[in-house]
Amino acid sequence: MDEKEAQGPPTARIADPWYDAPTSGWGNTDGTGGRVPVAASASARRAETGPSAAEIYLEVQRSAAFREVRRRYRRFVVPASLAFFLWYLAYVVAATTAPELMARPVAGAVNVAMVAGLAQFLTTFLLTWAYARHARRRRDGAALELRWDTQEMTRGAGR
Repeated sequence: MDEKEAQGPPTARIADPWYDAPTSGWGNTDGTGGRVPVAASASARRAETGPSAAEIYLEVQRSAAFREVRRRYRRFVVPASLAFFLWYLAYVVAATTAPELMARPVAGAVNVAMVAGLAQFLTTFLLTWAYARHARRRRDGAALELRWDTQEMTRGAGR
């Protein structure tokens, strides 16, 4: 039997700080036999450290800068989504109510329905490009500034 076997199985050391720190107020003594005072409540700590992160985020949500970013987003997304939905609906309605129109040849075996179906894909890509361009030019700068300000306000905030 070698030395490692004689020592027995190794004990696992869990590197979790919660195992090292006993729960506050549960039989802790201060070394003289007296009890350790229980830590301050969360509401008392919040009063000392300022507003919580949740309160800061609610304040930011109510700010004019946040409302402006949301307004710019909605001014693009709502009309674009509505236009694309109507375009898709027109394609479906035309395919079901006017099959002779959709079957009309355009070039060789390619008919109106195939051209309209491919146009659906094309408009999807164009809409994606337009959305990315709009976001980059009209919203990203304001949103990044708002995010930076929010991070600065939450730094050190009571959580």
